[in-house]
Amino acid sequence: MKEGSYYDWARRKGVSRRDFLKFCTITAAMLGLDLSAVPKIVKALENKSRMPVIYLNLQECTCCAESFIRSAHPLFADLIFNMISLDYMEPLQAAAGFQAEAARLKSMQDNYGKYVLVVEGSATLAEGGIYCTIGGRTANDLLKECADGAAAVIAYGSCATNACVQGAYPNPTEAVPIRRIVKNKPVIDVPGCPPIAEVITGTIVHYVTFGEIPELTSLGRPKAFYSKRVHDGCVRRAFFDAGQFVEEFDDEGAKKGWCLYKLGCKGPVAYNACAVTEWNNGVSFPVKSGHPCMACSENNWYDTSTPFYTHLAEIPNNVIGKNPDQIGLAALGAAGVGVIAHGTATAVIKGREKSDKSKESKKAD
Repeated sequence: MKEGSYYDWARRKGVSRRDFLKFCTITAAMLGLDLSAVPKIVKALENKSRMPVIYLNLQECTCCAESFIRSAHPLFADLIFNMISLDYMEPLQAAAGFQAEAARLKSMQDNYGKYVLVVEGSATLAEGGIYCTIGGRTANDLLKECADGAAAVIAYGSCATNACVQGAYPNPTEAVPIRRIVKNKPVIDVPGCPPIAEVITGTIVHYVTFGEIPELTSLGRPKAFYSKRVHDGCVRRAFFDAGQFVEEFDDEGAKKGWCLYKLGCKGPVAYNACAVTEWNNGVSFPVKSGHPCMACSENNWYDTSTPFYTHLAEIPNNVIGKNPDQIGLAALGAAGVGVIAHGTATAVIKGREKSDKSKESKKAD
């Protein structure tokens, strides 16, 4: 065990070996790795020093930072605050002004080519980028400077990955995703408004373990978290298939937990891990709590998902294979056929029983 490693820190904090191994196993599962990867994660966290992280806040509302500091599992929260070296983050750091910028520059110099840059918020192109300035400099200049010495860049949140609210029509600041500005480094997109904090945890652990970023989707997102639709793991999926939909937020269907598709749920076109990982220590996620998915992880979601409570005119590429508006009628028809068939079968059986009893009665006479 190397002094100053993740495991060294964990031991000094009183984390048991068992809990440490549990953390490594959970992380491997989150990343979609098989059990053979667990020993590699254990070895890496036992022998590698804390990963330096610089966190920039550009055009955003800080909801992503709020998610970032509320990682559910205690060990994950510990990793965010202690097992990584969070050297610069405006909402959390004690330093301000020149002292804060000096700390950022020192970390960049001391860890050149080794730190991870996390960026929350969109960049801006209008009028030379003056709509977002930090320390008297445009956010774009600061972003390029920090990205040059980074090993990798994580665009954290929908503002950073698709410009989100700032990029919605008419987009007065010409807000753009981070990958439009950063061209010379690998950019990992972690969309969501806000995204799930454990995605960053898993991404950093993967990088520490294997020395490379995790496998990404065609859109540059960690495949372990963004390869399946919210609809696929939704607790209300059975009601969708049965054609049982909530028509109004306070109707009987809502009380029974029926599908929210007709109230604007975009789960069938939203690729995210909300239904699997959930929020608040795995307690719930929006659809489970009774609110439609807004597909906040998807590109241009603020334009394409509005009005929020109007359902999709059609499901793109026929990904479900049926028209949800017709499912209810079909299910009702099938149910009717089932009732008639059941009734007919029952009548036939009872008729036979009655006939047999009549024959037995005649023989007895």
